[in-house]
Amino acid sequence: MQENILMALGGGAVIGLATALFLILNGRVTGISGILNGLFTYNKSDYFWRLFFVIGMITGGIVLTLKNPAYFEPLPSRNSAMILMAGLLVGFGTVMGSGCTSGHGICGVARMSPRSIIATICFMITGMLVANFLRWIVGV
Repeated sequence: MQENILMALGGGAVIGLATALFLILNGRVTGISGILNGLFTYNKSDYFWRLFFVIGMITGGIVLTLKNPAYFEPLPSRNSAMILMAGLLVGFGTVMGSGCTSGHGICGVARMSPRSIIATICFMITGMLVANFLRWIVGV
């Protein structure tokens, strides 16, 4: 249990440091949905840093998985339609909320943005309600 707490604290510190450095060095917020969206609206001056950011996230995940496979237990089989629906709803929510959990929850709250604080509270409450609904009513 203590190891999990320390890993969570370390991970949170690394995310916070990386986000702060990204803002200081690039003058941009680390909003993943905005970074991904920028890949689909080609702008030569913005495209390549976004592409390398995404490649870096994917590569980091692959390296971590290969180096520490014990940290990643296989997922039990899930309903593919439910996963697809969840992804579409997250994408829809990201557009409706003008940003994702990383943009609002990590960057916006740290900047004390009222809009981001309210958005993050809404994300958390909605996530808890939907998770409980799916667990108790649908049986997922």
